[in-house]
Amino acid sequence: MRPLVAAGPDSYDHGGMPQSIWKGAISFGLVSIPVRLFGATEEKDISFRQVHREDGGRIRYKRVCSVDGEEVPYGDIAKGYELPDGEIIILDDEDFANLPLSSSRSVEVLSFVPAEQIDSVQMGKAYYCDPTGGDIKPYVLLRDSLEKADRVAVVKVALRQRERLAMLRARDGVLVLQTLLWPDEVREPKLGFDDQDVTVRPQELAMAESYINALSGDFEPAEFSDHYREALEEVIEAKAAGHEVKVQEEAPRSGGQVVDLMDALRRSVAEAKERRGEGGGAEAERATKKAAAKKTTKKAAADTKAKAPAKKTTKKAAATKKSAAKKTASRKTA
Repeated sequence: MRPLVAAGPDSYDHGGMPQSIWKGAISFGLVSIPVRLFGATEEKDISFRQVHREDGGRIRYKRVCSVDGEEVPYGDIAKGYELPDGEIIILDDEDFANLPLSSSRSVEVLSFVPAEQIDSVQMGKAYYCDPTGGDIKPYVLLRDSLEKADRVAVVKVALRQRERLAMLRARDGVLVLQTLLWPDEVREPKLGFDDQDVTVRPQELAMAESYINALSGDFEPAEFSDHYREALEEVIEAKAAGHEVKVQEEAPRSGGQVVDLMDALRRSVAEAKERRGEGGGAEAERATKKAAAKKTTKKAAADTKAKAPAKKTTKKAAATKKSAAKKTASRKTA
């Protein structure tokens, strides 16, 4: 299969890593550790071009001024901030140069904190720190110290003309710099549903815990894959090869409303156990049959009770009929 490459790929150096996005030093007390940053992650989404449907020509966009209608060269484009009344304040390079921005070539360590105290909601993009100096002992010292202390370093760094909060941690033998959102950038979860009075029964909670336990285990990233992207790659490859694109029909899923929460939880636990090969399907089937048998027994008992007077009447009628037959036989004998 021909490898699919997203549009506009990063350039790579001789070591197979993308070009570094930052070069500077980590200030570890009085120790300076020269490093460069590489992106630790990459998006695997397939990028598309906007094209003309008729001939496949690329759609181009021009930078046009809204005032004079003329196309503006990239070098003449500046940053502007729009005020509430619509007025534009234009900022140039000198305005940004006078801002109190920390050195763009330094990672300043502020404190060391337990990793669990940093909310994952604040975490942003991660970068690998590659030591560039001839002596890597300070780098190894900081890495091993963080691992032994089970702490992460909270740091400040200037990336792309912006001061950012970040954390420095050890992972797989290297130091990783991961950006963090500032506290005022995290929204409060005011969704409104917490005002409703909802009571969860102990049985429901226990069944939900059973479902969690049935699917509990260690996180193995290799077990997961992007099925949508894989299918899209097959479609692109098929069209590139001139083959007919085959559409796979998916079985419809039930979208009905769940009426019995306990029943839904019980079935979820059974399906989870069956998925993990623990015989949950048979157990669920036995539970379902048992419940059905119990309902049938209750219904039969109720029917028997309702039909009891009729049975007594039938017995009495049979006895009367039998007595009449005996009297008739006696008269015939006489």
